[in-house]
Amino acid sequence: MDVDAVLAELEGRQPERMVPDVSRISALAELMDHPELAYPTVHVTGTNGKTTTALLVARLACEHGLVAGAFISPHLVSVTERLSVCGEPIADDDLAEEYERLLPYLRTVDARGGERVTYFEALTALAYLWFADRPVALGVFEVGMGGTWDATNLVAGDVAVLCPIALDHPELGSTVAEVATEKAGIVKPGKAAVVREQPPEALAVIEDRCREYEADLLLEGRDWTVDVRRPGIGGQVVTVRGRHAAYEDLLLPLFGEHAARNAGASVVALEALLGRALSEPAVRRALEGAAVPGRLEVARRRPLVVLDGAHNPAAAMALAGTLPEAFAWDRLLLVLGVSANKDVPGVVGPLAALADRAFVAPHSRAARTAPPEVVARACEEAGLTADSFGSVGEAVDAALAEAGQGDLLLVTGSLYTVADARTHLLD
Repeated sequence: MDVDAVLAELEGRQPERMVPDVSRISALAELMDHPELAYPTVHVTGTNGKTTTALLVARLACEHGLVAGAFISPHLVSVTERLSVCGEPIADDDLAEEYERLLPYLRTVDARGGERVTYFEALTALAYLWFADRPVALGVFEVGMGGTWDATNLVAGDVAVLCPIALDHPELGSTVAEVATEKAGIVKPGKAAVVREQPPEALAVIEDRCREYEADLLLEGRDWTVDVRRPGIGGQVVTVRGRHAAYEDLLLPLFGEHAARNAGASVVALEALLGRALSEPAVRRALEGAAVPGRLEVARRRPLVVLDGAHNPAAAMALAGTLPEAFAWDRLLLVLGVSANKDVPGVVGPLAALADRAFVAPHSRAARTAPPEVVARACEEAGLTADSFGSVGEAVDAALAEAGQGDLLLVTGSLYTVADARTHLLD
């Protein structure tokens, strides 16, 4: 089996249905003798910041001498981005070999009737298996969506990390409390929960979960904090005061307060896992080398092109707050593509207040993208002139053609939009 055959087999497991059900992934894990329990795990959920936090936890662990695997989603260009060990994505040959080993188990579960194993479930099972085969000393798993019913929630979850919770996927609930109930489901009995600052209704749910399951709650602002943050070359300098130690003047080559606080949560998560203070030189090395594609990523300069996957109102507000802090521009040109199940006006509004013009396009996930006229109308209603294009690539080209050397071209609205732009700019 080669990598092309693997990708074709995986794609045949689309589209995913958003139905709460862990029966298939549980059956797979049972058949494989539970590889997901062969190593300690850090499990990361929340509405925004999951990928950054998961990758930073893995980097920190690796700098402390632990072989750490990270499973994230979605990918931008290649599915191999989803599975990595100490920063190295799974090689095509390894993906093909491991998937061929997994395939008989997938087919066994498929044959039991009902819905086949989904795309995300297959990749999650692959991560379980590959990490056990390496073997890793730590698995870091980003939730795909939610928590309780997510395919990743079979892990032991020695440390749960809960990033900020807000409304996003309508399948998870219509209130923040309902969404928090689903996401708090990753907190396991007697384990630790590192919790970023939350809306009061979300925090109440998380506190109840930790109390009921006797989990050690490590709350931002009470048990740990990022209490110094100032601009640095290519990012910012931060001080993290963890549970066991303070880590001062750390260079973080990522922009925004949210990135600094994700880094703080990552440090505290590894402290909680190890039960001690971390090596400050190791923390420094880990953060200095941090890179998270598609999250305030500078793709080009003069004109400045920034890619960010903000896809919900909370993320758009954070992005709008970070841009003036991190960058300067003459005009801001917005390339925007949003998914159909998102709050389009809520995504557009915070960014429209900063932008001079919008270039709207559907992203390449045709079944999921909002029609350009819907996004353009939201822009116009927010007072922003918008032109529509047939693809993200066309929108990027049009914006580049108009941009002056001092302008900023921001591509955002969805990680799928960012992925399309990245592919187009790299071709």
